[in-house]
Amino acid sequence: DGGPVKYYKFYEDEGLRFVLERYPQYTTLLKPLGLRVVAVSEEEVAEVRDPQKGLLKLVEKGDPMSKAVEELLQVVEGSSKLTYKCFGVFGSLLHDFYRVDLSDLDFTVYGMSELKELREVLSELYSEGSLRNEFEVVDSSKFSRWRFKNYTLGEYVYHQWRKLIYGVIESKSLGRPVKFEFEPVLKWDEIINEYSDDYEVECLGFVEALVEVVDDRYSPFMPSKYGVELVELISGFRDANPTRVVSYVEEFRMQLFEGEVGFVAGWLEEVRCGGRSFQQIVLTRRERYYDQVLKLVRG
Repeated sequence: DGGPVKYYKFYEDEGLRFVLERYPQYTTLLKPLGLRVVAVSEEEVAEVRDPQKGLLKLVEKGDPMSKAVEELLQVVEGSSKLTYKCFGVFGSLLHDFYRVDLSDLDFTVYGMSELKELREVLSELYSEGSLRNEFEVVDSSKFSRWRFKNYTLGEYVYHQWRKLIYGVIESKSLGRPVKFEFEPVLKWDEIINEYSDDYEVECLGFVEALVEVVDDRYSPFMPSKYGVELVELISGFRDANPTRVVSYVEEFRMQLFEGEVGFVAGWLEEVRCGGRSFQQIVLTRRERYYDQVLKLVRG
């Protein structure tokens, strides 16, 4: 916008690499993995921006973008018990550098039950035409550099379509169709620290397997966690017996639902903590990134 502050849009792991290379003081060593991750100490925090407060601040502006936000939330509220308190904004809407002519509507939605109700409402609104599922019709030319090896563009579109959290509203205030997204976030009382101070993680190699989902409660959130039972080990560590899949990759969030069987390719880990141990398959940003996948095989 010509001002003194520059904003950078990062893709994939560019943001992490940017910090590691230029601002290593904002990292810390995660001992169980032997890797440095982004971290800021409390005394180094200049400001905390709350998505829920950001939403209230935005709607007070009264510009076309804030009115578009109100348009969408009024449609959702009018068909449900959800209120403004259930939502927040992130990205350019939160940090106040959005462009009225280009920006999308990026929301957070808080809580498991709230997400469940939201998805039900969005499904109804898509069916009646008040809103449109973003992945109902997709221009494949926008994905000309598709790089996943075990995941076709068609499979990606199908999985994104059934998540229901990505849509389009014909905004009257903006005079254009606007994409929207609802990012699921756990409430504070839903967050559980499952690791003790002595936990260890050992990577056992890359595996491919068929798994059945037995618990999908935490699959919409980041990292996505799926309780699973092994159906068939296709390749990799022969003693593999994973009890969950953990994904740090947004594409594989809310990918499978309870009772479904899926194909997973990722890194098998042995986790030891609190006197117990278990195996998990992890999808994350590292070598063989585009070989990784979690997708539906059968319902």
